[in-house]
Amino acid sequence: MTFNQQQQPYYADTATPQAALAGRAKFIERTYIHLAGAIALFVALEAVLLNSPASKMALQMMSSSTSWLIVLGLFMLVGTVATHMAQAARSKPMQYLGLGLYVVLEAIIFLPLLLIASYFSGPENNIILTAGVTTLATFAALTGIVLATKRDFSWMRSALMIVSFGVFGLIIASLLFGFTLGLGFTIGMIILAACYILYDTSNVVHHYEEDQYVSAALALFASVALMFWYVLRLLISLNRE
Repeated sequence: MTFNQQQQPYYADTATPQAALAGRAKFIERTYIHLAGAIALFVALEAVLLNSPASKMALQMMSSSTSWLIVLGLFMLVGTVATHMAQAARSKPMQYLGLGLYVVLEAIIFLPLLLIASYFSGPENNIILTAGVTTLATFAALTGIVLATKRDFSWMRSALMIVSFGVFGLIIASLLFGFTLGLGFTIGMIILAACYILYDTSNVVHHYEEDQYVSAALALFASVALMFWYVLRLLISLNRE
């Protein structure tokens, strides 16, 4: 869920079309390997955090809208820094540091919601597992659409920015004034996350340079995390009723 991708079509500086295609295929392979690594790190961190004293702090944080505002502010700040490190730095270690920092930040942000999901889960109804499988299956389907059709979804950039700013303002207002964002909002955010996946995958296919696989993986991870968050919220809401 980032907007710093290249918006001009990528042209490989190679001698033959075959070499260009091979280079692009290698870039896409590296991107998805790094995405898989980021997801694996996220899962490992959550497994540790869910069984650590940090879970008690997360439960206390959930009861305070002020704490959530602070966390949201820190998320924006650190997320912006991490994204800039991964996308703007020419140094590979700095890019990896940005990706790792973003994954750690997401793991911390997700902890309270995962605790709630664990509470409503049962032996035959593992909400976290269901949400994870649903998110990855949806991601795979959307990725397949872009790879099969080769369509360029970069035209969605402006619309995604406008909607995202509106959503952020709505979330802030709900925290400040205490009103609840209902089921319709959650479903709308899942659709928004799907649009981000189409947009980011399109950028991977058409716009990133071949040395930007770390930043491409970060953008995809951010969109997958956004969808996972709201699929979790949807399943929790359905299990509460």
